[in-house]
Amino acid sequence: MPSVLVVEDDPSIRQSLIEVLAEHGYAVRSAADGFGALREVTQTPVDAVVLDLGLPDLDGGDALRMIRGISSVPVLVATARDDEAEIIKILNAGADDYMVKPFSGGQLVARLSAVLRRTSHVPPVGSAAGAPAATAADPLRPATVGELTVHPGARTAHLAGRELRLTRREFDLLAFLALHAGQVVSKRRLLTEVWREPYVDDQTVDVHLSSLRRKLGERAAAPRYLLTVRGVGIKLVAPR
Repeated sequence: MPSVLVVEDDPSIRQSLIEVLAEHGYAVRSAADGFGALREVTQTPVDAVVLDLGLPDLDGGDALRMIRGISSVPVLVATARDDEAEIIKILNAGADDYMVKPFSGGQLVARLSAVLRRTSHVPPVGSAAGAPAATAADPLRPATVGELTVHPGARTAHLAGRELRLTRREFDLLAFLALHAGQVVSKRRLLTEVWREPYVDDQTVDVHLSSLRRKLGERAAAPRYLLTVRGVGIKLVAPR
């Protein structure tokens, strides 16, 4: 059963969307604001997101860009904004489709099914068995780097078969680096996309990286998995 996250601040509209999708065989979760949506996408696997742009804490466009920083999940924008320039901007920012309110439940279900077919993320409701599963780029699939394996969906990490005891933030940091293994990631990007607090001091990242290194059995002076690229950032690599 495909799962859908509905992000809508209006309680009555949110409930209507939940009921329509549930009636058509979707497992539905919901969030009333942008940061709630980001928590849901980060912590629990989801197959698609229906996103309103008029959210109380974040502009929906900003929420979309933050979702895109951590996930390739299909996003269907459903909003009252009908300005063509806005539609183009949101589609260019990573939305998979755009619907202008008001719309019928039938149109929503048809658009969502089409998005799922296009992205091959999961078989849409009513599709034949054996349709393509999630792509290799799915950020909720396990990532293996050397003897380190990170399971974002289960929120577990193992090193040489031993489960690591990580705090929530340490896991989020490790999972993000595993998703971008081999890439140098700046501390500013980590603060924006993991902490989602771009104005926090860089030392916050340093403290968590130091803790992660200890749990990975390494030191900054003798790194194995977490390599610092001076003046640029950090990258997760397999030990040589």
